[in-house]
Amino acid sequence: MLTPSAARWWGPRVEVLLLWRHRFVTGAWGWELPSGGAEPGEDPVVAAARELEEETGWRPGPLRLLLAVDPMPGISNSHHRVYWSDTAAHVGEPVDTIESARREWVPLVKVPDLIAAGRIRSATTVAALLTLHHLRTAGQDSAPPGPARA
Repeated sequence: MLTPSAARWWGPRVEVLLLWRHRFVTGAWGWELPSGGAEPGEDPVVAAARELEEETGWRPGPLRLLLAVDPMPGISNSHHRVYWSDTAAHVGEPVDTIESARREWVPLVKVPDLIAAGRIRSATTVAALLTLHHLRTAGQDSAPPGPARA
């Protein structure tokens, strides 16, 4: 599973692009990062950029690996890689409109409260957003440099 994320800086304000989705298995609505898989032979970074654009209508700038997680290692071998970009350009309406009810730039400062209120429930989204929140509140203006693969 690949999860692209985009953040934008407005001076001291940071926003993240999230999708408001309904998950039928749990019957719950919540904010999530866009996500999807790579086609056979597709580079994971290219796939992450494609997923973000298809699901949101925003094309990310250069993507960097933010983190890699196994959200439920006791019962699943699902491995998730979260890629991050600090720029994105609006290129039109999403292709995959069925993926979400809406898309919004959400202030990063609101993330801990949204998690506490149960409005962000996806383990991968929680891990990625708390990582970004920590990096920003720790005084770093970007994710740690590194390769875009894991």
